[in-house]
Amino acid sequence: MTQYVLRRLISIPLLLLGVATVAFFLSHFTQADPLSALVSERQMNNPEVVAAAKQRWGLDRSLPEQYLIYVKNLVTGDLGVSFRTRRPVITDIAERLPATLELVIFAMLFGTVSGVALGVLASRFQDRPLDYFARFVALFGSTVPVFWSGLLLLYLFTVKFGWIPGPSRLDARAEPPPFMTGMLTIDALAAGQFGTFLNALHHLVLPSFVLGWTVTGIISRLVRASMLDALGQDYILAARAKGAGEARTLLRHALPNAMIPTLTIIGYSFAYLITGAVLTESVFAWPGIGSYAVDSARTLDYPAIIGVSLIGASAFLLANLVTDVAYAYANPRIRLE
Repeated sequence: MTQYVLRRLISIPLLLLGVATVAFFLSHFTQADPLSALVSERQMNNPEVVAAAKQRWGLDRSLPEQYLIYVKNLVTGDLGVSFRTRRPVITDIAERLPATLELVIFAMLFGTVSGVALGVLASRFQDRPLDYFARFVALFGSTVPVFWSGLLLLYLFTVKFGWIPGPSRLDARAEPPPFMTGMLTIDALAAGQFGTFLNALHHLVLPSFVLGWTVTGIISRLVRASMLDALGQDYILAARAKGAGEARTLLRHALPNAMIPTLTIIGYSFAYLITGAVLTESVFAWPGIGSYAVDSARTLDYPAIIGVSLIGASAFLLANLVTDVAYAYANPRIRLE
């Protein structure tokens, strides 16, 4: 397994270079003009200003030259400077990524726990009212648009009843904890600021629920199908014949085997949500990597677009590696070598 992991880790830089290459040329082949983000509309008619802007950002060079310069900087860890924020892209991403990670972690916790629970209950009470309810929740959660459910829940629980605070990560008057990880809940606990921790947790309830609901639907359907298959196996019949209780049979014998294919979905869902939380972050004014990607795409910010693409690709590659290793540990019959 160690050799497998090493081979995969060695291949990741090459795959990221391929992703950066595709993102670079795709973003440059669009017909929009990035100068609109660099030069004001009034100065666009001034040839000297336009020429100076092109020279400053390297847009006066040929496309192959721009690509070689970008790859050279990329090898040294330089993702370039954002056209929009005028700051290094790596700095922008480092500031925004913790907010997205915090949201995704809580969304995955909710989605995984609720999805597994619904899947187990649905398989236990197959074709009964509880099974129909679980399947309805799964179907509804995986098909309803995030922006619709997010706006609806914001109206109900924030505007109508006032139970949940509005968009943002903290109340307007709340003092953020000292920076450690960028995740407010962890930083607040580390600093002993339990009031700030509860405040940040309160703000996470709605966005993590909206984002995790989709994961709930996917996982619950997969767990249900896997559980139904596992419950028909001979080892389940043997466990019941030996007098094992229904709860023990479900949780100790059927569920571990049903979770093996679910591990793949959990890994890919986590990776997808890193850059796929765009609508959720937009609805809840969450200053994460998704909203950064949207703002960059609107202004055709080449360095930022490629930087976000690399983050998304890295998340998928690492999630794929971790999932393979977890799959091998969960199923001793699998040997990665």
